[in-house]
Formats: sequence, C-alpha cells, structure tokens
Amino acid sequence: MATCPDCEYDEIDTEGYEEGDTLSCPECGKNLVLVGADEVDLADDDDLDDDDDDEDEEDEEVEDEDDLDDDDDADEEVDE
Repeated sequence: MATCPDCEYDEIDTEGYEEGDTLSCPECGKNLVLVGADEVDLADDDDLDDDDDDEDEEDEEVEDEDDLDDDDDADEEVDE
C-alpha cells in the first residue's frame, strides 16, 4: 500500500503495478505514478494542467486590458 502525496490517503493498492505505471488516488482523484515499491508521486500531467490554468488566467488579464482600452476609445469619440 502507498500513500498519496497530495491528500495523504494511505491505502492506495499498488499490487499488480510496475514502476512508471500511472494510477489515480481513490480519495482525491489525483493522477499518480509508481516510483518505487509502494511509493507514488504526483504524475507530471497534473503540473501541465496547472500551467494551462496559469496561461488561461494570463489570457483573461490581457482581454480585460483590451476591454479597458476599448472603453477609453469610446469615451474619446463621445467627447469630440
């Protein structure tokens, strides 16, 4: 049995898996990879998901700034 590094659920069954195999934590659902005998670590694709979230947030910030610029242009046209 292995322990999830994220939620510390300590009853993850690793029997039948080999080193490098991926599995999910039955408690929190995180993707895990078997790194040794009864030892798991978070899978890399979780990190990629986090990076994608960061990029999405940056895109939203840029769009918000563009909206502000559009509002300024509209005010200038009204003032003329």
